[in-house]
Amino acid sequence: MATDRTLRAQSVTHAAGGEWTRERWEAAAPLAPVPEGREALIRIRDVNKSFGQRRILRGVTLDVYRGETLVILGGSGSGKTTLIKHLMGFLRADAGTIHVAAPPTASPAQAGSVATGSDSGSRLAVGEIDLGTAGPDQVAVYRRRLGVVFQGAALLNSLTVLENVGLPLVEVDRRPANEVYERVVEALRRVYLPAQEILHLKPASLSGGMRKRVGIARAIIQKPEIILYDEPTTGLDPVTVNGVNELTLDLQKQLGVTSIVITHDLDAAFRIADRIAMLYLGRIIAVGNRESIRQDANPVLRQMLTGSTQGPLTEAYLQGHAPVGHAPAGQPSGVAAAAGGGN
Repeated sequence: MATDRTLRAQSVTHAAGGEWTRERWEAAAPLAPVPEGREALIRIRDVNKSFGQRRILRGVTLDVYRGETLVILGGSGSGKTTLIKHLMGFLRADAGTIHVAAPPTASPAQAGSVATGSDSGSRLAVGEIDLGTAGPDQVAVYRRRLGVVFQGAALLNSLTVLENVGLPLVEVDRRPANEVYERVVEALRRVYLPAQEILHLKPASLSGGMRKRVGIARAIIQKPEIILYDEPTTGLDPVTVNGVNELTLDLQKQLGVTSIVITHDLDAAFRIADRIAMLYLGRIIAVGNRESIRQDANPVLRQMLTGSTQGPLTEAYLQGHAPVGHAPAGQPSGVAAAAGGGN
């Protein structure tokens, strides 16, 4: 049984910047004004999502700037996968909004005056989309602006590399075979793969690193404006991890894309990010450039960055003091998140 001293240690931490209580380290980070010369491409405001009695997202608020690489860090069960599914248009928030600005190539009549402020108002600019209220046709148009790099590449084992990478062009764009071939070769070369040698191979004949690169080639085949990366380096060896990180940076420079990377790989985060956001128990508790994140005194972030077994990430769960409602119905609060939860 935990002593009073143990329980107090779990709810109060002394760190740089004064005393940190649980309420303080779990609090959402304030939303900073959009810097001069930047535009908020995606505006996420107070997004909440529950599955039954399990609360996954508890007021996520965040701006994604056009052309940046934003890394969202978080431990298992923090809500990273749930958030990215909202950004893909696969899930709708129970409350809150996700607004996406018009593409930069939109005509003046279509794009209108795109909002760039960090206010939480519900008014949409012309050409902007609200993912919470958009109809199927609007969501389909929005998804054509996206490229998604799935965890494990998510290639179809029965298809060749040519067929896997060209699938969006065939099934969605209905492009002719000769154009598909040319664009697949171009995409493979962009990710530094020997196109002619692997076009007719199936995924089982490729190494893990090559499969990941093929998955990235498929993600960029439609020349997306936004690329979502879901744990892109999970399960890869260190050399391949560095290769994927370098490729992520290259694609941002070559294509000018906005990249959102969901990961818990700290080395990757600090290598590729323009900004880093920390997702903890369904809230963004810290966001900033690499240096500001390194200096942030929040005990949750300090534990994440140091890998310590002592701190809010582990102690609250081990003693069953995670926030009420952040666990499946019938399961003690904190058990699912400590076990990995898959959300």
